[in-house]
Amino acid sequence: MMIIQQIDPVIVKQKENENIAFQDFLKGRDGEEIDGFVSSLNKLIEPQIDCTSCGNCCKSLMIVVEEKEAITLSNHLQIPLPNFEEKYIEKGANGMMLINQIPCCFLHDNKCSVYDYRFAGCREFPALHIAGFTKRLFTVFMHYDRCPIIYNVVEQLKLKTAFSNL
Repeated sequence: MMIIQQIDPVIVKQKENENIAFQDFLKGRDGEEIDGFVSSLNKLIEPQIDCTSCGNCCKSLMIVVEEKEAITLSNHLQIPLPNFEEKYIEKGANGMMLINQIPCCFLHDNKCSVYDYRFAGCREFPALHIAGFTKRLFTVFMHYDRCPIIYNVVEQLKLKTAFSNL
């Protein structure tokens, strides 16, 4: 079993330049190979992380909401859609909908109170099971300091790829 590291803000700060170099390194590698490494590391690491002891994603992410998701959740909560949208959604000029509060209003005691009805962005996070890891490096590293799963997968990926910042 792999030893899981806690996110240490001091170490994260110290690794900023290393992580920039690692992103450049990954861009030059075979994307499918990296996806395979990330997928297997994620399968080992994710079960060892108790997301309810963290909740950082729910405390800090802007979540996009699709119309169908809003309808489903408003039905579940037994709130008419217009009332649901007024209470929980912010709509951009282009019609894009976002949850209107950070932290998420559905987070209670680090648990999602609407877990079975949560939005796709919530279901997918941290998205390490999705192909195209090297095409999402900006997003992955944006969450490196907030998600223990991402942090540990990235650190193990450095070892797996024999990355050296020397």
